[in-house]
Amino acid sequence: MKLKYATAMTLKKLRNETGVSQEQLARKSGIDRTYISGVERSARNITLDSLEGLISGLGVTSEEFVRKLHIELVNEES
Repeated sequence: MKLKYATAMTLKKLRNETGVSQEQLARKSGIDRTYISGVERSARNITLDSLEGLISGLGVTSEEFVRKLHIELVNEES
């Protein structure tokens, strides 16, 4: 559960940092807005394909996402 929550928080933080709404991210990534909302609330499980699409839609690299995910996981343990 920790990884699912950290992934959700990382996606939401990156989306907010880039100033992109869920609707804009849905258009950029081709993923439904309600699915994005569910992922960000940690109510839905995300596939790796969807995660790649969202990362691309946010305009960040996979490496940047993983780095921020790691930080989120470390912060959860504190």
